[in-house]
Amino acid sequence: MSGSAAKQKALEAIEKLPADATLEDAIERLVLLAKIERGLAELDAGKGIDHTEAKRRLLR
Repeated sequence: MSGSAAKQKALEAIEKLPADATLEDAIERLVLLAKIERGLAELDAGKGIDHTEAKRRLLR
């Protein structure tokens, strides 16, 4: 994602926060978005695991 696209997504996420949101709320939202973007990029690169494997790992 380009720098300007990332900045736009961050601004949109912050604008959607409730009026009484704290700075910590904004940071948590941005960290979550970053993790989602990273996960989607990994899936696009074929680095993900299938549902069965994920379930097996969680049930250990």
